Amino acid sequence: MMRSDGNLLDHRPDEAAERLDAFAALFDATTFRHLEAIGTGPGWRCWEVGAAGPSVLAWLGRRVGPTGRVLATATDPARLSAAARPPVEVRAHDIATEEPPAEGGFDLVHARLPFVGAAEPERVIRFMVRVLRPGGRLLVEDTDPALQPLLCPDEHGPEQQLANRLRNGLRRLLADRGTDLAQGRRLPRLLREAGLSGVRADAYFPLAAPECAALESATMRLVRDRLVGAGIATAQDVDRHLANVAAGALDLSSAPLVAAWGRKP
Repeated sequence: MMRSDGNLLDHRPDEAAERLDAFAALFDATTFRHLEAIGTGPGWRCWEVGAAGPSVLAWLGRRVGPTGRVLATATDPARLSAAARPPVEVRAHDIATEEPPAEGGFDLVHARLPFVGAAEPERVIRFMVRVLRPGGRLLVEDTDPALQPLLCPDEHGPEQQLANRLRNGLRRLLADRGTDLAQGRRLPRLLREAGLSGVRADAYFPLAAPECAALESATMRLVRDRLVGAGIATAQDVDRHLANVAAGALDLSSAPLVAAWGRKP
């Protein structure tokens, strides 16, 4: 996914696709839990903003049924083609630069990692709130790497120390490219400032899940040359870390995913 870090995490399609699949495997369950708690059900009109894959769309399609509608938008909707059948409609759209869908009146707007290339998150949230019907719900999820910055919270040996040093180097690269590493924690305030009521939030990060290893492997292969070029690590450091990840001996974590939700009065 493109953020203000340019093509740091998406310039090689295979690894970028691996990251998206691993991210979905890690976080779909908590996304579905929130969508279910909100009350998503038959006949709902939903807008999935910046959809990265078909899994959430398939879940929403089953929940709203034939009387509902799910509009899925993305800057590159090619990955969504498998989900493009009623009640799901797929459309090219960039929430960071384009006006929201004119039809509006959505019961639910959901966005996971929505501030892709967006210099003004407040504006993006206002756009999403604008198209909610009165009583409609907004659910926004974003990561907060600064909230839990370690790849190995149990740093008990040299392998874990190396993992955390490389994770810190990745965070430096992201910060240098303008990525807000504390975006997730700001979500409740941004939703309240956009006029939503009953705003609540929580955070989830997995630990020692196999998908964490898949996500880390794809990420490191994407940023290997950048880490080496910036003098943050040697090629041997990265190779050793990738071998440690593949061996399955590291209890890896991910950045927390913060979910915030509220209701339009």
